[in-house]
Amino acid sequence: MEIVRAGADFVPALAALERACFSAPWSERLLRDAVENPDYALFAAVEGGRVLGYGGEMFAAGESGVTNLAVFPEYRGRGVGAALLDALIREAKARGAAFLTLEVRVSNAAARRLYARAGFSFQGVRPRYYDAPEEDAAIYTLYFQPGERPGGEE
Repeated sequence: MEIVRAGADFVPALAALERACFSAPWSERLLRDAVENPDYALFAAVEGGRVLGYGGEMFAAGESGVTNLAVFPEYRGRGVGAALLDALIREAKARGAAFLTLEVRVSNAAARRLYARAGFSFQGVRPRYYDAPEEDAAIYTLYFQPGERPGGEE
């Protein structure tokens, strides 16, 4: 498996992955816009010419946020998500972000374990963040400068 920067040629595969994994998938147009926007970074996990998963993040004002992290169901449990998350973390650090944050369905125990193992800390809950089905989001953040927590202590 190799982690590569996803360009425009990846958009159809990423859109198929979105449809397979999310109840409100990003369209090809949104994915193409993200690929072309310098404030985004998208990475794909590929093996034998097939996309196994992808991760994306957005950058603004010295902050970074994971927009999407998805792995085709048949490739889960093989370290694909961890490799993609590592690429997102490295990119955020390289761009000088103070932290990397994300939301995840509270019921997604596997993803929550992945984020905790990567050093993310639980920050709170966004009520009714997701639709289809309606569900709260757990907020996780990885701070790159120890002791610095934007917005103060909890």
